[in-house]
Formats: sequence, structure tokens, C-alpha cells
Amino acid sequence: MNLFDAIMQGILQGLTEFLPVSSSGHLAIYQHIVGMNDNNLFFSVMLHIGTLAAVVAVYFRTIIKLFSSLWSIIKKIFKREFKWSEMTGEENLAMMIIIGLLPLFLLFLPIPGTDMKIKDLADKFNLDGYFFIVGIALVTTSMLLFFSGKRRSEIRVVDGKRYRKKLRRRYTVADAVIVGFTQCAAAIFPGLSRSGSTLAASRFRKIDKQTALDYSFLLGTPAIVAAAILETKDALFSEESDLANINFLYVIVGMVVAAIVGFFAIKLFKWLLSTEKMYIFILYTAAVGLIILLISIIELSSGTNLFTQQPLSF
Repeated sequence: MNLFDAIMQGILQGLTEFLPVSSSGHLAIYQHIVGMNDNNLFFSVMLHIGTLAAVVAVYFRTIIKLFSSLWSIIKKIFKREFKWSEMTGEENLAMMIIIGLLPLFLLFLPIPGTDMKIKDLADKFNLDGYFFIVGIALVTTSMLLFFSGKRRSEIRVVDGKRYRKKLRRRYTVADAVIVGFTQCAAAIFPGLSRSGSTLAASRFRKIDKQTALDYSFLLGTPAIVAAAILETKDALFSEESDLANINFLYVIVGMVVAAIVGFFAIKLFKWLLSTEKMYIFILYTAAVGLIILLISIIELSSGTNLFTQQPLSF
């Protein structure tokens, strides 16, 4: 990896982690094209920390309120004063984020007949031979965004007049669980956008779009932290760990670039959602997904990577 690769991957990570186009999918595409097979786990961890910094910067006040609300809930429980029906908006959000994170534990379940866990499928699907999965997942992202955007429940017509109907701003347990399962799926399939799919899941549940977007980003924050901790452990203590050969200047550059680009990507996504311009992402993910599927058909028939001419790995 050189400085250009570090900057490019920092831009891709920061931009696509939050826009509904899939960071894992775009990193897989970039690595597939340039033939990067080193799978630098430590660098990946640092990129995730960079995007985490972007979320914290945008939602700093909200995160502080959530921690305060969580502490309030704990105190009420010990005092036997806690009542589910009397939770404040911040307390409800804190509880729904916790519930939404519970499905992630399913990723650690073993796959029968193999020595793999469900989360290990993500690494397998990043191999050259499974490039078509990136295409399928991107097309799926496009379809989710399209059909969730087609729900016109925000508008109702009475006596020929159009009125804007207020959608829900509070999540239920069912909402949180469904969005949590969606986040699990996005963690497995490169190309399935985490922000896009969780936003779509909330929209299908008739949640207000800005509330849905905020919940998606906040739900992803602990997931990013957990992934960074697990990947750091693997990077430092696995047999393949080789930190002595890592250029830390490139790591820092990639992390800073990911943080800066990620910050503006969040702001851009919030603006595009509020101005009904989501069709940009629908068209983009559909087009890229179909192109990837075409390339994959050619590669599977020849058995080699179209760009590097190296044999496909499975």
C-alpha cells in the first residue's frame, strides 16, 4: 500500500460508510480492481475509527444526552421507579439502540458443518470469486431505497386536498429488532449498505425519515466501536499480524481523511434526504451493481480477474 492507496481508501471509507452506497462494497470494488490482496486488518480498524470520529463530531450532543438518559434509566431501575410507558424521548431512544444492537450477537453463531462463524462470511464474500455478491447486494440496496421511498404515507388526501401526515418519531421494540436484523445482514454482505438498508427498514415501519436517519447513524456507532475492538484484537494478536511492516504515516493519513470526508458525508446525506433527492443513490447503486454483475459473469467464465488477470480466489 502506498500513500495514494491510503488516501483513496480513506475517501472511500468516509464517503461510503454514511452515504447509502456501501463502504464494504466500494472497498471491495477498489481492492478488486487494483489487485490488493493483503487485507490490511489494522489499516481497516483505523479507517473505522476515523468514521467513528465523524459520527461523534456530528452527534456529540445527542450522544451525551443518550449516556445521561441511560444513566437515568439505571438509577430508576435500582430505585424501582422505572416504568416503560413513562420513558422520555431520550430514554426511549437509548433503550431502542440497545435493543437494536442485540441481533449483532447472531454474527458470532457457528455455521454448522464448518469452522466458521456467521461473521466470517463477510471475509469469504470479499474474495475475487464472490465478486458477484457485491453486485447483487448493491442492486438490493437500490431496491430497498426505491421501495421504501415509494411509501407515500406522509401524504394523505382529504376532500381533494393533500395534507402531510406526521409519522412516528419513537421506535418500538419491534422496530428496533427489525432494524437490528437489517444491520446484521449489511455486516455480512459487502455491497448491502448499512445506512441505506437500516434507513429503509425504518421507513417501511413508518418512521419519520429524519428520525430514521439519526437512529441509523446512532445505531451504527456502537457497532463500529465493537468491530474496531474485535479487529484490533485480531490485528495485534493473530498469527498473521505483522505490525512491524506497517507505515503508520499512511495509516494516520487514511484515518484523518476518512474522518473529514465522513463528517461531510453525514451532512450531505441529511440534506439530500430532506430535499427528496434519494433517487441519486437509487440510480447509482443500481447502475454500479449491474456493472459488477456483468464483470462477474465475464470473470467466472474465464476464471481470472478481469483487471489483474490473476486467477480468481474462492
